[in-house]
Amino acid sequence: MEFIPKISFEDTQTAFAYKTDAELRRAHFIFSLVNHPWISAVAIGMVKAGLFLRLPINGIIRKTVFNHFCGGESIDQADQAMRVLTRFNVNAILDYSVEGEHTEKGFEQTTQETLRTIENARASAGIPFCVFKVTGLAPAALLEKVQLGQSLTTAELEALERVKTRMDRICSKGFEYGIPILVDAEDSWYQDTIDRIVLDLMKKYNKEKAIVYNTYQLYRTAGLPNLRNHFHEAVMHNVYFGAKLVRGAYMEKERERAAEMGYPDPIHPTKQATDDAFNEALAFCIDNKQRISVMCGSHNEYSNYYLTVLMEKHSMSNNDSRVWFAQLYGMSDHISFNLAKAGYNVVKYLPYGPVQAVMPYLFRRAEENTSVAGQSSRELMLIKQELKRRRN
Repeated sequence: MEFIPKISFEDTQTAFAYKTDAELRRAHFIFSLVNHPWISAVAIGMVKAGLFLRLPINGIIRKTVFNHFCGGESIDQADQAMRVLTRFNVNAILDYSVEGEHTEKGFEQTTQETLRTIENARASAGIPFCVFKVTGLAPAALLEKVQLGQSLTTAELEALERVKTRMDRICSKGFEYGIPILVDAEDSWYQDTIDRIVLDLMKKYNKEKAIVYNTYQLYRTAGLPNLRNHFHEAVMHNVYFGAKLVRGAYMEKERERAAEMGYPDPIHPTKQATDDAFNEALAFCIDNKQRISVMCGSHNEYSNYYLTVLMEKHSMSNNDSRVWFAQLYGMSDHISFNLAKAGYNVVKYLPYGPVQAVMPYLFRRAEENTSVAGQSSRELMLIKQELKRRRN
């Protein structure tokens, strides 16, 4: 589609106004590192080895990648970062980025922490959503077994009910306070299980507006069909539909597993096919805006442009409450802050948690910026441009 952009993402003064010179130099160092795949791979390997050997490297991690991509180790620390963002009309989503828990005690701790984020959001206009990953509340192996249709033992059936209860407690609290809840996407071999539980929660809590949002990974060939089918199911039950759209962050793992186990690759064969699916999903959501609230979770400039054009085509105001733009903290500030300056609804995912507990999240950010063509080099170019502007 050809169109004239109604917003520019080239304004680095707006993009980095919230960063000090020191913070901008740190960002320059980090993106210079991940812009070289082999250096990034060596650095990640050294950090993993250091953590395994229990070397005292937490301080180094905290002062570099952790402080760049995370809000802090606690809600209180993340609140400080959130207040900086809101000065520039950028909202925050407190994301307790601990995942892959393995014990009932750990699942309950994550549930309690997520409930605290909802309490925090209730008291802050700058936190319009809360979020959780199901693998913080449930064993992945159980979710996979359910998806495979295998018989569950009595203990497993009881564990599954506890999972559903935890998810319901979170969504119930969001419903009570009017805070929408985003359920993050996960691996394809148990995503269908998550989808079924989330759709049931939508039917319970989305009768007046979208409170529960499911996440759709559009790099999956099933992403767009699932979005359409789930929406139609929601409509059949006369409920509102919440959708967060992302491209996806597990491509290599998905493809490797498909090859090893001999089933069809669940990922689109080309980046263009993924981009097309993502933009089709945006158009589908806006075409059905009477019943869909959508969050565009994208670092792709074209997709963000495209959504602004779709909104204009449908005569929607920039701050229409049914449409949100989202990027990760520490990435794509040129998109987030320029959209916010133009009056669009923007949120930054603001991860927090103990340094070692969020390392899987940080490793993914490093790998994503290394593997996505042009991501780190684009970030680096804009940072260099802003540093030069400040020197002049």
